[in-house]
Amino acid sequence: MSLNTFKPNIIILATGGTIAGEAKTKLQTTDYKSGSLSVELLIKAIPQLQCIANIHTKQIANIDSADMTDLIWLELAKSINSLLEDSKIDGIVVTHGTDTMEETAYFLNLVIKSDKPVVLTGAMRPATAMSADGPKNLYNAISLASDKNAKGKGVMIVMNDKIHSAREATKMHTLNVESFQSPNSGEMGYIVDGEVFLKAINLKSHTLQTPFSIENLDSLPKVDIVYTYSNDGSKVAIEAFLKAGSKGLVIAGSGAGSIHKNQKEYLIDLLKEKELKVVKSSRVGSGMVLLSEEENAQGFIAASDLNPQKARILLILSLTKTSDSRKIAEYFERF
Repeated sequence: MSLNTFKPNIIILATGGTIAGEAKTKLQTTDYKSGSLSVELLIKAIPQLQCIANIHTKQIANIDSADMTDLIWLELAKSINSLLEDSKIDGIVVTHGTDTMEETAYFLNLVIKSDKPVVLTGAMRPATAMSADGPKNLYNAISLASDKNAKGKGVMIVMNDKIHSAREATKMHTLNVESFQSPNSGEMGYIVDGEVFLKAINLKSHTLQTPFSIENLDSLPKVDIVYTYSNDGSKVAIEAFLKAGSKGLVIAGSGAGSIHKNQKEYLIDLLKEKELKVVKSSRVGSGMVLLSEEENAQGFIAASDLNPQKARILLILSLTKTSDSRKIAEYFERF
């Protein structure tokens, strides 16, 4: 890889998604095939990128992000850590499908061991659409990864001219280009015509400040999510997860993390009998989940303001370090 220092050197790691999607007509923004186009084709369509950085690319995967796997996560994280050890590389941009972008971003936020910018971006409309949002999102992501003020801010997501912390961002609309929001904190900043305006930082620990390392891992602990609902019969689902080897469960509770009594009584018994970790989160989408004194004594762990899918990631990584519920609870407070 030939690098120079006259402009920032940015590596694009591509994983597919809508940004690389292709539809039959320019009018279609649904019913398209994600991950159809290579990262090289995406770059060729945006010649303006060469004005802001030296661009190098690597295709890690080319999938619909709904099909994201632990193995791709591990390959992606290891590739980023290895690349950022090179003093000539200034930042990384990851192109990614929006369905699970927030999960991949938060995972990377916990395992990347560098303070250099790592930025995820994607698109809500395929590359073939007449109103495709991918090119501008990619231009903005490279602008942010090239900005010296982005250093030390943790992993970030850029969508629709806005900059979000990986910890806070979540997809909140199925189709709209304004899909990504940070409901508990607001965005970190925005980008106008390639100029970066960072206005806030996330105070939770990340990247170099975490104890999590994936360099010697080739798999991750199995953790699943159980949804609470009226007339809850999810005991059957919990039994199936345990039989399949789950080491932890995240409960997507109602309201402030409430769990239906039928399910909760069973979980309390499991916490007594098994080496199972249970995290209380909420299906609501924003706000805090806290524990009562009784729940704390029973062994539940509070997700704080992490949504279920992000609480699952933190529990996965916590289980690579410890089986101590109190230590895991500390991780949920810090990260």
